Amino acid sequence: MTEALEFHDRMLSLGLARVSEAAALASAKLIGRGDEKAADQAAVDAMRTQLNLLDIQGVVVIGEGERDEAPMLFIGEEVGTGNGPAVDIALDPLEGTTLTAKDMPNALAVIAMGPRGSMLHAPDVYMEKLAVGPGYQTGVVTLDMSPSERVEALAKAKGCATDDITVCVLERPRHEDMIAELRTTGAAIRLITDGDVAGIIHCAEAEKTGIDMYMGSGGAPEGVLAAAALKCMGGQIHGRLIFRNDDEKARAHNAGITDLDRVYTRDEMVTGDVIFAATGVTDGSILSGIRREVDALTAETILMRSKTGSVRRMTYRNPTG
Repeated sequence: MTEALEFHDRMLSLGLARVSEAAALASAKLIGRGDEKAADQAAVDAMRTQLNLLDIQGVVVIGEGERDEAPMLFIGEEVGTGNGPAVDIALDPLEGTTLTAKDMPNALAVIAMGPRGSMLHAPDVYMEKLAVGPGYQTGVVTLDMSPSERVEALAKAKGCATDDITVCVLERPRHEDMIAELRTTGAAIRLITDGDVAGIIHCAEAEKTGIDMYMGSGGAPEGVLAAAALKCMGGQIHGRLIFRNDDEKARAHNAGITDLDRVYTRDEMVTGDVIFAATGVTDGSILSGIRREVDALTAETILMRSKTGSVRRMTYRNPTG
C-alpha cells in the first residue's frame, strides 16, 4: 500500500468530528418535537453529506440497516470522495431518536472509522453485552457469570462492597429477571430508556458518571460502536449475538459469521486502530447537548484515537445568522 493510501488516523480525526457535529446540529431543530423519524432523517442526511467530503474510500459496515431497509448510510454503502485510504465506518447518526424526540438525556451522533477489515460486520440482531471501564484485569467479569457473580467479582477487584457498585441497564421487560437478581446484591441500578452506546461509554469514565458496569441485551451494531469507543478510552466489553429465528441466523451467515455462539471481546470487534467521534444532541453525563443562542448553535464533541489513547473535547460554535 502506498503512503498516500495509509490510514492516517490523526489527519482524518478532525474530519470525523465534523461529521458527527453536522449530524447533531441537523437534528437539533427537532429536539422535543415528538418526531423520531424526522430527527433521524435530518441526522442521516447531514452525516452522509459531510462523509462524502472526506478523502476516503469508505464502506459503511455498521449503519442504518440493510440496503433494502435504509435508503442512505445502509450497510455496504460506499462513502467519501473515493480518494485516500480504504476504511470501515460504523455509525449511528442519531443514537437515541426517542431521546431526541422527547428531549431526554444522552442522545448522541456517533461515528467510528478504522482501516478496511478492522470492524466486525455485526448483523442487525441483538447482542448480550457486558462492559466495564479501564484498570481491571482482563476477564474480571464474563458473560458466563451470573449477574450477581459479576457484581461480586467487580466489587472484589475494585476493593469495595457490592452496594458501592452501580450497574447501567437498558429498561426493557426482557431484563426484569436480571434486574431482580442484581437487586439482591445491593448494587445500585441506573436504568436508561434508550442509547446503550452512551450507557457503555459511561463505564469508561466511572468517576465522572458513577457507573461501574453495563450489562444486558441490545442491538449488535451498537455493540461494535461501543467497542470502538472503549478501544480508545480503555475498558472491556464482551458481546454474544442473540438469534431469535432462522432469518436472523441467515443475516449472520450473510455477514460472514459462522460461529453463532462466539463471545467477542473488544479487540475482536475492533481489531485495528480506530478513531471515534460523538457529539451531544441532548444534555447527558458524557457531553452537553446542542445549545441554542440568539445567533448561533453550540455543540460539544468528544474525539478519540486508539493509537495514542488521546481523548479530546471540543466546543464548536456555528453562527446561524
